[in-house]
Amino acid sequence: MADYLLNNTTRPQAIHPFYPLEADIVGYLANKWSVPTLLGIFAGGWAVILGITLALVRSHNPSLPSRDKATILWFVLTGTIHLFFEGYFAFNHANMPGKQDLFGQLWKEYSFSDSRYLTSESFVLCMETVTAVCWGPMSFAVALLITYEHPLRHPLQALVSLGQIYGDVLYYATSMFDHYGKGLTYCRPEAYYFWGYYFFMNFIWIVIPGGKCKCPKSWTERDNTKYRCIVLLYSSISKSAKAFKALDQQTRTAQGNGYLKKSS
Repeated sequence: MADYLLNNTTRPQAIHPFYPLEADIVGYLANKWSVPTLLGIFAGGWAVILGITLALVRSHNPSLPSRDKATILWFVLTGTIHLFFEGYFAFNHANMPGKQDLFGQLWKEYSFSDSRYLTSESFVLCMETVTAVCWGPMSFAVALLITYEHPLRHPLQALVSLGQIYGDVLYYATSMFDHYGKGLTYCRPEAYYFWGYYFFMNFIWIVIPGGKCKCPKSWTERDNTKYRCIVLLYSSISKSAKAFKALDQQTRTAQGNGYLKKSS
């Protein structure tokens, strides 16, 4: 009994509001800033970054279609989140519970929907590290390729989009497996944490990279006959298939002409 009490006094459990309540979250400090303040600063930063990006794109390629400009903004947004925000987590995961800077407090707020981010859980850490190292820089590369209308845009765009979908599916799957298979719940019981943070903020990286959405060919064109599919995985695969089909037709035509010349 004395040994048990001694062990409990030498290894005190941190008091925290995250689920599961028995999770070992060492060094936790409550956020200093309110949620509206954190989200306001975060949104203001994105407005500045995307505004600068749009200005640069217009100066380098004014004739670029609006749908491509929107795609560039998406890849700059997602690249910044992957490289800097998720990279911040990968670098600081061991000390995340006590972090009080902007990114640290944002991660702690998000962790109300998934406390694995405060316990250095192996899958989340490895997944976020790969995302930051691979998909972050590659997202910026895709944005640059789209700006200059480079043909490598579609293979790289498909690769990044598929990687984002794959990571999201695994993220959902591991959490749901622990919930239904092991009885472990990482999200607080309030519905807005689950649907707003956990579901919506991650589902975006499935819908936009993989969805067959539609948008106007130009934002000034509202004729329904001019609606086209938005880019990303579906569009890249579709356009790559069309390019290979055209190449095969050219090859067959060239081979047929060569055969006719030999016959004559």
